[in-house]
Amino acid sequence: MDEPARIGRRVQRMRSELGLTQRQLAEPSYTSAYISTLESGKVRPSETALRFLATRLGTSYEELTTGRPAHLATELRLALTDAQQTLATGAADEAAARYRRLLAEAEQLGLVSEQAEARLGLGDCALESGELPDAIGHFEAAERLLADEPLTRRARPIRGRAVAHLLAGELRYACYLLESTIDELGASGLTDPEALVLLNAAIIGPYLDMGAHARAARAAELALALAPQVGDPALVAGMHRQVARTFLAGGRVAEADASLAKAQEIYGQLRLRTDLAHCHWMRGYVQAQNGELASAERELRTARDMLSARRAGLYTAQVEVELADVLRQLGRYEEAAGLLSALLELGDSHGAVHAGGAHRLLGLMAEERGASESAEEHYVQALALLERSGATGDLADLCRLLGDLLRRTGRVEAAMDAYRTGLGHRAAPGTTTLGPAPAAPALRPARVSGSRWAAGPAE
Repeated sequence: MDEPARIGRRVQRMRSELGLTQRQLAEPSYTSAYISTLESGKVRPSETALRFLATRLGTSYEELTTGRPAHLATELRLALTDAQQTLATGAADEAAARYRRLLAEAEQLGLVSEQAEARLGLGDCALESGELPDAIGHFEAAERLLADEPLTRRARPIRGRAVAHLLAGELRYACYLLESTIDELGASGLTDPEALVLLNAAIIGPYLDMGAHARAARAAELALALAPQVGDPALVAGMHRQVARTFLAGGRVAEADASLAKAQEIYGQLRLRTDLAHCHWMRGYVQAQNGELASAERELRTARDMLSARRAGLYTAQVEVELADVLRQLGRYEEAAGLLSALLELGDSHGAVHAGGAHRLLGLMAEERGASESAEEHYVQALALLERSGATGDLADLCRLLGDLLRRTGRVEAAMDAYRTGLGHRAAPGTTTLGPAPAAPALRPARVSGSRWAAGPAE
């Protein structure tokens, strides 16, 4: 709202344009003396008074209090919706250009909520193109713009920041952001279903990468139970995509595939190309784990082609790690090595987890070819990267591979050290280094009728 003097001048101008006296404008609820005082800027009018005067002057409350025609905000919000659709169905750089123009317009008009929405869009564009520092900056700016709003309104930028840190290989910090927000929502009594589904679905990935399977299972259970209360189909689809990971971790391959099928159907209907590509990616991973290598290769190539067409460089490189593993299992080493080398050429922008995965696969292929020295070098590099990221489950497996290699080459004491390191990473299943898990919401949602979901073991 503008200062009283500006509002007063605006009321006086509009009244004069309509040919009304102060008494005619004031009646029947106010006096001409009050209008005189208001027009001189000597009183700050209440919202009730301003809404009454806006009706009498044939304008909107927003235009009377800000001087900004209401249709401008409406048009800007429609344009933001169009930009969101561009990101969903087109290229990230085209969507980013639209969001930048809309951000400048929202700043010029002083529309804080629309500025935040534009920043969120720019953050999503930066995530897709792999510009993680830019993504974090946009999400942080959106949080600042929404600082006076309820925490539920800030769930999206917080989740965006967490995803960016996760992609950069900073698993512990991603967990911290999400866990602390879930806890704060519970403590404040803000059990908003959409915010809770968004945050709990987002935390499944880092939990699993850190070996916190019990926490991932509980997050999935809560998200599934709240899903019937969520009206956004894209959010529900994203939840199913993440929940599939917990099913797979528990060896429930058929349920994982069914969950991905639900997500894939929704994404197809909404024409969300990047999310649909992620479903192909995940289904390829599920099939690879089930030994269906030919089908897995087809799904992963489909995902890679879709992401490459959208110029989503970071995601394209990451799906190529899964594809390279399938090609390795099919005996196509040269092709697999070429994909992994391209990923490692990206440097730190792809995150420690996927870089560690690339070195692990290169080590496996070197070992299978009998090049023990090269295999050890790749395992050691992978170990350093995964220790930095906190990917506990992968670390334990890698220590086993390194230990086996060292034992076969006669270095028994070094092999024992590697095994002990791996056992240390498996010493506390279902936990993270972050302390207690987030508390359950004050109002526990009803269990979904007919659900076969079973929570993981208590920590």
